Amino acid sequence: MMEHGIPFRLNARVRRLVAPNPGRMTGPGTNTYLIGNDEVAVLDPGPAIPEHIEAILQAGEGRIRWIVCTHTHPDHSPAWQAVAEASGAEVIGAPPADDMFQDETFKPTKEIQHDDVLRTPEFTLRAVHTPGHVSNHYCFFLEEEQMMFAGDHIMNGSTVVIIPPSGNMKAYIESLQLLLKYPLKLIAPGHGDVMEDSAAVVEWLVNHRLAREAKVLKGLRGLKNTSLDELVAVVYDDVDVSLHQMAKLSLEAHLIKLETENSASHNSESDLWKSL
Repeated sequence: MMEHGIPFRLNARVRRLVAPNPGRMTGPGTNTYLIGNDEVAVLDPGPAIPEHIEAILQAGEGRIRWIVCTHTHPDHSPAWQAVAEASGAEVIGAPPADDMFQDETFKPTKEIQHDDVLRTPEFTLRAVHTPGHVSNHYCFFLEEEQMMFAGDHIMNGSTVVIIPPSGNMKAYIESLQLLLKYPLKLIAPGHGDVMEDSAAVVEWLVNHRLAREAKVLKGLRGLKNTSLDELVAVVYDDVDVSLHQMAKLSLEAHLIKLETENSASHNSESDLWKSL
């Protein structure tokens, strides 16, 4: 049971707070993680919901020193400002991507780079640049617990929507493969419960995306010149029709990848796609 507003201890260094924003795209709600005990890093403060902000500050008990954001979608970062103002914490993350659904308020005091490390006497948190969902997405690896905070790179219970132009399917698959280079034991997603057998989770996701890509190619060959609306019904025939509008974003990301690899082409005048 993932209760809203109640800190749940995952291990000696990490507690989880679930924001009260459940829904089809957010699952039980956005996970906010509090890392450390003497000095606390708040990872993904979540939406700017007053009761969630208050829960973060109460759990932090005056010890919040850092706010870390995996990316700037409105269910992950907007509470940064209120938490920072109340705590004086340093804000770490990448500026908003040039894309839809962004938290334009987000202004980090430290712009993150791949392999940057936040190190304290209690923990070592390493930044891992994982573009794909959006270009400014970072995962964070807690070395002492071998736990990867995955934001929206990996979700428990559903697959991630890839959102062009900032989102990129080729980059997403490559970013998944990058995670296999870390000694993972646990994946702490932005939505849903912690996942074990991390390598198997990542490998399944890579294979799932490649299988979807094969359906895209098959659909292109069968439909000849086709629109996104026609193609999504074929490629995502295993997904509820109510989700097809969001699925079109990932479909377009697949098509852009295939176009880059000279397996598909797009006619900008007719807005139709075909296989090559």
